[in-house]
Amino acid sequence: MICGVLRCGPGFSWALFGWLGLPVLITALAGEPLEPDRVATMIEALTRLGPEKVNANPKLKEALEKVLEATKGTPQFVELVRDFNIKDRDAELLEIAVKNPNNSTGVEATRLILANRNFQLLTSSLAGTNAIKAAEALGNTGENGIVPLLEPMVADMKRDVALRKQAVRALVQAQEGAAALLKLAKEQKLPDDVTLLASSELNNVRWANLKAEAAQLLPLPQARNAQSLPPISDLVKMKGDAAKGAVMYRRDTVGCIKCHQVNGEGVDFGPNLSEIGTKLGKDALYEAILDPSAGVSFGYEAWQIELKNGDEAYGLIISDTADEIAVKTQGGIVARYKKSDIAKREQQKLSIMPAGLQQTMSTQDLADLVEYLSSLKKAAR
Repeated sequence: MICGVLRCGPGFSWALFGWLGLPVLITALAGEPLEPDRVATMIEALTRLGPEKVNANPKLKEALEKVLEATKGTPQFVELVRDFNIKDRDAELLEIAVKNPNNSTGVEATRLILANRNFQLLTSSLAGTNAIKAAEALGNTGENGIVPLLEPMVADMKRDVALRKQAVRALVQAQEGAAALLKLAKEQKLPDDVTLLASSELNNVRWANLKAEAAQLLPLPQARNAQSLPPISDLVKMKGDAAKGAVMYRRDTVGCIKCHQVNGEGVDFGPNLSEIGTKLGKDALYEAILDPSAGVSFGYEAWQIELKNGDEAYGLIISDTADEIAVKTQGGIVARYKKSDIAKREQQKLSIMPAGLQQTMSTQDLADLVEYLSSLKKAAR
């Protein structure tokens, strides 16, 4: 057996390919039971050959199909489908997407289905038992291609309200989706049972023109004490309630937990706040909330990525290689883009944290939130 001779696995010597040849090795391995170590070796060998050579060779394509079967439901499966430009695995990709709507693997699977323009499959999924998860995964792509799939659902009263609300949350993640919701509001076609959610989401989008329009069309409910905030020097003297602040931190309309982690809870996107009370005093915490763009932490600079197909991405660049960049978007989801597909990328002047957070709470609520954040300190040793 060839793997007995070559000892396939983590310690495998790729230098042996000089005399054996990658195609011969792959074909030989494909004829043996694909145990995990051999699958890893096959993936590495196929990747080294590249899609052009593999797709041009029937035996190598057969080996690739065998590896795909062995990796179904895994991140490796999604990567292989993407890297080898496979077009007939949308059903398996959808299974991954609805099981993982909020992680990078599930969202990448959804992007591949959208790229294949398999709208029939996605439409069927939005009418099935996993409809909410499918809508969630679509939203997390941030692509404008989701709009024709989700916009009609918002005002379709035959649909469950939970699904229609998820469609709203998904649409606001794409620029054309947010614009479509505003159009529904203008035409008075936005149902009452999703209006408050749409108002909350649209007043927090990153596109300044759409945010301004939302403030006029769908103003947020007025805060309980809608007066001007006192100066920070007075705010720091206010007595806050940390327990109430913890509740405020997790409230949907405030949204801290959607971008930050505290002791493992929350989303890994913005800076970790587990020890923020050790790092910043109350005055600095107030400043960070009231003017988030005044001091952006190193490594958390926002980038706008414009793709040649008209889509865009917005987030933190966490990897930048010769061929691709990886962008972490809101929700902690990582998307990878080939540099050949990018039309433009630009670092943003404004913080990725939205301004105006204080408008979603009363002055006392704000004091409670800062009291809670101030209590998050490094454990004494």
